Amino acid sequence: MTVLDLPHRLPSRPISLRLLRPLVAGLRDFAVALLLPAVILLLWAIGSAYELVPQQILPPPIYVWENFRDMLAGGELLQHAGISAVRVAGGFAIGAALGLLLGIAMGLSEVVDDYVRPLFTAIAQVPTLGWIPLLMLFLGIGEALKIVIIAKAALVPMVLNTSAGIRGVPKAYVEVADVFAFTRWQKLRRLILPAAVPPIFTGIRYSLTKAWTALVAVELLASAEGLGYLLVWGRQMFWLDTMIVAMVIIGLVGFAMDKILALAEAWLQSWRIDG
Repeated sequence: MTVLDLPHRLPSRPISLRLLRPLVAGLRDFAVALLLPAVILLLWAIGSAYELVPQQILPPPIYVWENFRDMLAGGELLQHAGISAVRVAGGFAIGAALGLLLGIAMGLSEVVDDYVRPLFTAIAQVPTLGWIPLLMLFLGIGEALKIVIIAKAALVPMVLNTSAGIRGVPKAYVEVADVFAFTRWQKLRRLILPAAVPPIFTGIRYSLTKAWTALVAVELLASAEGLGYLLVWGRQMFWLDTMIVAMVIIGLVGFAMDKILALAEAWLQSWRIDG
């Protein structure tokens, strides 16, 4: 290697460092996020080892892990998780789609907002679980009840965030669109919806979170399948290791769904900025 070759080789180090920085930052954040769960798991193991809490009330972590492996190998856990996933996907799709349409209508039209918002606000104030006894009279305890409850839970945050996002579009943008003689459809497609993407995505995240919690709640009360049912079954049979497995899976699935949507939102925002 000659001296003339050095300038061509030196920049490779800063470039590699720039590529490593996001990875190092991501690993650091991941380690920080695992710190508290690791401490809780350690305290749980110590408490079980010294029998500070009776095993009938809080089984040792190794029992829970072994039960998780057995349920996973036997297919029971995947079966219940799959049933819950199908239910939440159907209810969320219906509720989020209706919420998006209603939120757009309320955001664009003062007349629609004046007529719809009072009734919508009154319905939204009733907790999702409060609708179960009434809906049971009309729908029974079958799949229709679960889909409707999940859809209602997803509907409310979607409507509120979508309408607020559309109403938050700066009037200067609308005036520029008027100067270019945009039609109503062009305003909606090229201006209003792109400008309202952040609050709409926030509504999607909240809707999915509400849909997931509503799913677990309705499965607790009226279901013979699903992760919520596993919680009830574990409590009734006093199989606390099964109950803890169901709780952990519910939390992990909900966390994963929220993180996926957060990454999708970040990617979309960066794409809009780059574009």
